[in-house]
Amino acid sequence: MAINNNSEDGRILRSFYPLITFPSEAFKDLCTNVNVETVQDVAVFKRGDTETELVYLLSGSVTLQSDGLVVEVIQSGSESAKFALAHQIPRKIDAVANGMVRIVRLNAHEVNNPPPAVYKEDLGYTVVESTDEDPDDWMTSVLRFPVFEALPATSLQKILISLRINQVKEGDTILENGSNVEHFYIVYKGQCLLTRNRGEEISEIKLNAGDSFGDEYVITDMPALETIIALTDTSVIQLEKSLFLSHIKKPSLRYINADEIASAQGKGSVVLDVRLPHHFDNYNLPDSANIPLLSLRMRLSEIPKDRQIIVVCANGRLSKAAAYLLTKQGFDAVVLRNGMGIQEVAENNNNGQHENQDGLPQSTQPAPESKAEIKDSEPDINTTEVPTSIPPDYESLTQRNRELEEANARLQAEKIDLEQQCLALSQQLERLKEITNRLAKLK
Repeated sequence: MAINNNSEDGRILRSFYPLITFPSEAFKDLCTNVNVETVQDVAVFKRGDTETELVYLLSGSVTLQSDGLVVEVIQSGSESAKFALAHQIPRKIDAVANGMVRIVRLNAHEVNNPPPAVYKEDLGYTVVESTDEDPDDWMTSVLRFPVFEALPATSLQKILISLRINQVKEGDTILENGSNVEHFYIVYKGQCLLTRNRGEEISEIKLNAGDSFGDEYVITDMPALETIIALTDTSVIQLEKSLFLSHIKKPSLRYINADEIASAQGKGSVVLDVRLPHHFDNYNLPDSANIPLLSLRMRLSEIPKDRQIIVVCANGRLSKAAAYLLTKQGFDAVVLRNGMGIQEVAENNNNGQHENQDGLPQSTQPAPESKAEIKDSEPDINTTEVPTSIPPDYESLTQRNRELEEANARLQAEKIDLEQQCLALSQQLERLKEITNRLAKLK
């Protein structure tokens, strides 16, 4: 039986993740194909089941258990019930209905690949299709931001559990120049001012609802090179660095190999070098342009949106941060895998600042950058760049490295799942100990 999207069941269904990210018409279509299933005191699914369905709880309660030991009891209406029940396939635990419960089973592929949200960007503002949800439900609104749009349900669940929202007073500093950055930030409500000093020149950008910051520092591990203050009373959402790297940055990036660049350029792709100008002048790829990572956010208007952007740097670190920023702004950006394969000697640059291994200034003041045309800086005679020779087995080593990275990602995901199960079992053990102690006192 279909669900009326305006009914109570429709309201509950709309609150499930990631269904709250669906555009209105797509959600209505989904409701017409949903069947509500009523079960009583039976298994909703069993350990080892391989059906690719996501099961959501509309009413009642369900016990998740493993080998007869209760892991968790999910009650409808709770925060846990907003997610699919034990969504790993094949199932790692049993789910048993406690009395009469009502559930829906949804196709995992359709849920994890929703139609794109309707939004447009204009001068930093993000305009998202409005809905009738409670405006105070900030988590619902957050999921409508483009940065979360393409995430699978498993990643979305881990992120939503860890998101924090902070209230910042007008004039307070959110990010300070020279500080270590351990979070990715999104402006939820209000307006902020990003200020970067370039010697005697000061650059400023206003950040509005939907804009984000901190990502380039989280990716590159470099200290902040700008100060961000609240222009109004502002709500800022923050996500821990480790979760950003594993669940947002990694799925967002696409790569290209060195031997594919010439062909891509022939089809119109642009090679963008994001190193500092004096490094670019010393050595660069043919027909490449230069916009340093430190000024990329402020020079997006110089980059064509109708062409693929191949982002390059010395070793791949800076280009990952730049490609993520470009992708977030709607550019078709790819990263040169492992960078250009060159080593840049860290010396004092022309401005007396000491650079790190990526050619970035290590002082709390950023390197001055000219606003003139690209390639306008004089090379640093004290800096040497030496292209490294490519070993004969480079391609096989690169492929092996990719395989190891993928294996590591799978192991990390399994580790997180096992840690969560371990925590749940530990909590259950503590409850059993309490019950045992109480029974002992009654004897």
